[in-house]
Amino acid sequence: MSKKVMVAMSGGVDSSVAALILKEQGYDVVGVTMCFSLSRRQAEGPAGRRPACCGLEGIEDARRVARDIGIPHYVLNFARDMEETVVLDFVSEYLLGRTPNPCVRCNQYLKFGKLLQKSRALGMTKLATGHYARLEKEGRGYVLKKGVDPKKDQSYFLCLVRRKDLARVLFPLGRMTKEEVRRIALKRGLSVADKPGSQEICFVPGNDYRAFLRKRLNRACFRPGAITDMSGKVLGSHHGIFNYTVGQREGLGISASHPFYVVRLDEKENKVIVGPREALFSRGLTAVGPNWFCARCTQNFEKNKHVEAKIRYNQPQVPAKITRLTRTRLEVVFPEAQRAVTPGQFIVFYNNDLVLGGARIEQGKSDAS
Repeated sequence: MSKKVMVAMSGGVDSSVAALILKEQGYDVVGVTMCFSLSRRQAEGPAGRRPACCGLEGIEDARRVARDIGIPHYVLNFARDMEETVVLDFVSEYLLGRTPNPCVRCNQYLKFGKLLQKSRALGMTKLATGHYARLEKEGRGYVLKKGVDPKKDQSYFLCLVRRKDLARVLFPLGRMTKEEVRRIALKRGLSVADKPGSQEICFVPGNDYRAFLRKRLNRACFRPGAITDMSGKVLGSHHGIFNYTVGQREGLGISASHPFYVVRLDEKENKVIVGPREALFSRGLTAVGPNWFCARCTQNFEKNKHVEAKIRYNQPQVPAKITRLTRTRLEVVFPEAQRAVTPGQFIVFYNNDLVLGGARIEQGKSDAS
């Protein structure tokens, strides 16, 4: 009997080709689309625009592809889970002066949390997605590696998936480039072959997170506060620190002879602290809640203390030195200062293409040594 695989199908070309590949490899494939149908009030943005996850387009595209390749397709309502584990965290993190990464959290709690549990409950052997990442057998388990396409590698967003769950996951596209995926879709006549990829946060209409937050927050969250320079001099005022993020230059509403950037958000004092560009650079950071993917991942830095790291998805890996402060807290030092270390984002550790693990950034440290 062929192995049963649940494929998370968003209606895009990547997950569609992932389902097609597995079907052609002889798997018993079932397509599932996760519906995050927020209420109309929550979902609509300017001019009534709704995010892709809340309309029928993604569901219908996935259903059409499933029909064309000959697999069953189902829609599962994850609206409540999305609200409780991703959206509320997204809102609260901004209120605390941090910049969240909802894609990392969605992978942790929804795709490779709730959906993986659902797949097991339905008797599926594996859960597959269209992520550009690789899994390789090592000992009794698996290790996570970067996708071979450097422009599309998505291992960063998988940094909090539990190590023990890797054995129940498939990434059919990990050894392919985006161009190869599109060629397969065109050759097989899939209706989504030319469908553009989305760079938006799925539940934020128009990718305007500030507008989304303003709809979700009550007026008490808009309390005015000071915008100060690093010496404490007041330069202007703000109407909620959730409107700002570290590294921001535009939209500060202050005039000066040289550019200012947001260097820190003080939630307790309700202040936005700005400074010159050079003040954005940090020699290190602290991070919390580390998640490791293999025994030799921790051995890697316990022995020689040096790894490579990314403090955001779209930046190159840079050398880093890790010190374990406690079981749940790390200090990371960089040989060269890094720009705009942002609390709430994630630092992901690598050894070449091997993903060692990741942790949430707590704060940057300009005086790390």
